[in-house]
Amino acid sequence: MFRSKLSQFTSLIRQKNSIGSVTISKRGYLQGPGKAYFKTLVTKLKHRISVIFIDKDGEETTIMVPIGMSMLEAAHENDIELEGACEGSLACSTCHAIVMDTHMYNKLEDPTDEENDMLDLAFGLTETSRLGCQVIARPELDGIRLALPAATRNFAVDGHVPKPH
Repeated sequence: MFRSKLSQFTSLIRQKNSIGSVTISKRGYLQGPGKAYFKTLVTKLKHRISVIFIDKDGEETTIMVPIGMSMLEAAHENDIELEGACEGSLACSTCHAIVMDTHMYNKLEDPTDEENDMLDLAFGLTETSRLGCQVIARPELDGIRLALPAATRNFAVDGHVPKPH
């Protein structure tokens, strides 16, 4: 079964990238001109963690996030509605996310004073709240679950229309 799945996978890659064939030896080693590309692909996948975002309706979306990337960047790259009005410059609280599991929250570095100041402005603050721009993917965070609050404190996005003076 594994060989047939690998065969399907390599033929798909070969069609898209013209990497050449990849086969498996009797001992289970990769062989062929596409071996280097396949090893690079596997290495890239090893350097990613699984992150589960839970939207305001409770729907879960699992994505793979490269080590070193912020949760805000990962959400934007995967069309997850985590706002980030200040684009990760730690000047707002719109990328507020709630870490669902306490044991995962405890694996995070402590928030800085600047992050805590911004979190004080966040809608729906909890004991495990963090800013998505400050949570950076690390191997020990594999499987982290982040809930997105029902609203933010960004008036422009939340439908606020200012009255003229």
